[in-house]
This record gives sequence, structure tokens and C-alpha cells, in this order.
Amino acid sequence: MTDLSIKNNSRNSVDKKASWRDYYEMCKPRVVMMMILTSLVGMFLAVPGTIPLSVLIWGNLGIALVASAGAVINHLIDHRIDTIMQRTLKRPIPQGKVTPMQALIFAMGICLLGMLILIFLVNPLCGWLTLASFVGYAIVYTGYLKRATPQNIVIGGLSGAMPPLLGWTAVTGTVDPGGLLLVLIIFAWTPPHFWPLAIHRKKDYAKTDIPMLPVTHGDALTKLHSLLYTIIMLIVSLLPYLTGMSGIIYLTAALILGGGFLYRSVELMLGSNPASAMKTFRYSIFYLIALFIALLLDHYI
Repeated sequence: MTDLSIKNNSRNSVDKKASWRDYYEMCKPRVVMMMILTSLVGMFLAVPGTIPLSVLIWGNLGIALVASAGAVINHLIDHRIDTIMQRTLKRPIPQGKVTPMQALIFAMGICLLGMLILIFLVNPLCGWLTLASFVGYAIVYTGYLKRATPQNIVIGGLSGAMPPLLGWTAVTGTVDPGGLLLVLIIFAWTPPHFWPLAIHRKKDYAKTDIPMLPVTHGDALTKLHSLLYTIIMLIVSLLPYLTGMSGIIYLTAALILGGGFLYRSVELMLGSNPASAMKTFRYSIFYLIALFIALLLDHYI
């Protein structure tokens, strides 16, 4: 898309008014809901019994608000490239429904509200760790790493892996090995989750200045990296059982789900079906949700 067409699109959109749905969309609700699922599991695994209702409600609300703020900042920083990429062209800021300043004020408002909830109604450690996760995703990853290196998703994946530790810390007020192990699982899962999507959207990324691995090094190397990280993820996923954190129910689920992920990654690497990338991406979402549910079931059965 040329600069002239971008300007024309902006002028044609100036009269559009934002609705609550536009602000809701900028919060990336499906991503945040997935993060809250892992936060919930972290909470339940942190204690042998029940969780105080106040921590359950306020902890997840605060984490969700700060995570949503990070998503809005992501929309804000990326709004120029969003006008270039086909999949993001209809986002609220490129469409002119929400101005960058409105997005910034909204993000800072919900971030502050989330932080106040966590610090005063949960515990300060959970609040500051959540803020660190926000800075890592919104500023370090989106603002710098995403444009600095093809390994952006690997290095920046740590901030997105934090929710189970945040949930754990909300309950205990401490940083414990169990919570860190849950972070490690998501950290190892992130590259083989995202790279198939990057392969599918390679043409879109090629139009921007973002050095995604398929654009800089090609599909073949990206598929190999994705397979190698899938193997690492599968090994890491066994650690809850090997450390005594979980039992046979979780081990069985981890092996079955991991086997399915490995099959998808091998199919992606060796096959020639263009649909394999999105099949792998969709399976990766199912995998993480099912794996964390298995952790929860194993904890209480």
C-alpha cells in the first residue's frame, strides 16, 4: 500500500466513531483469556486446597487488565505497519476509529487500574511482576525486539509466558520453582506456536520492516527451527511429572498431546501442503489449553 493510499484511507476513516467493541478488540480478548486460563492453573497448583475467593477474583482481574493494556500498546506501536498488512488493516487505529492518543490513554488507564488492584487487593510482588511482564511485552518486545532480530519471538517469549507465575504469586506472595516451571513450559511452546503462523503470513511480513524468521531465512529453516523447539517443548512438558509436581494423569496427557504436536511439526517440515502451517498453529493453541487443563485435573483427582 502506498503512502498516498494510506493517507486517503485515513481521511476516509476520520468520521468513523469508536464503539466499546473497538477498545475491546484492541485488548486482544482471546489472547488474554488464554493467559488467564494459565494464570488460574498457576493459582490452583500453588496450594493443595482452595484459593481465597478475593485472590481468585481480584488477582485474575488485575492480571487481565494489565495484559489488555499491553495488547493495546501493541496495537499503538504497530499501527503504521498495520496499515500495510492485510490481516491487520481493519484494526481500530488503522481504520481511524481510535486515535493513537486515545489508545495510549486507554492503555495507561487500564494498566494503572490493574496495578492498583494487584498491589492493594492481592500483593505487591504479584503487581510488580505483572508490570515487568507488561514492560517486557509492550516496550521491549513490541517496541524493540520485534524489529531487531529474527529471534524476536524466542527472546521476547518470556514476557508472554509469565501469567502462570503471576497467578502462583498472587496466591503465595512468593516466586517458587513450581511457578517458574510453568513459565518454562509456555516459553518453550511459544516459538513452535508462532513460527507456523509467521510462515502462513510471510507475504504480509515481507511488506514490513519486521525481520520474521521466514522472511529473513526462508521457510525451510523456520520449519526446522519449529521442529527443534517442538522437541524441546515436549521434553520440558515432562518436567512437572519428573519433579513430582504432577502425576500419571498429567504425564499421559503430556505424552499424547506432545505426540500430536510433534506429528504436526514433522508434517509441516516434510510436507508440501500450504494448509499445514495453520493446522500446526491451531493445534498449538489446543495443545496449551489442554495441557494446562490436564495439570489442573491431575492436581485435584
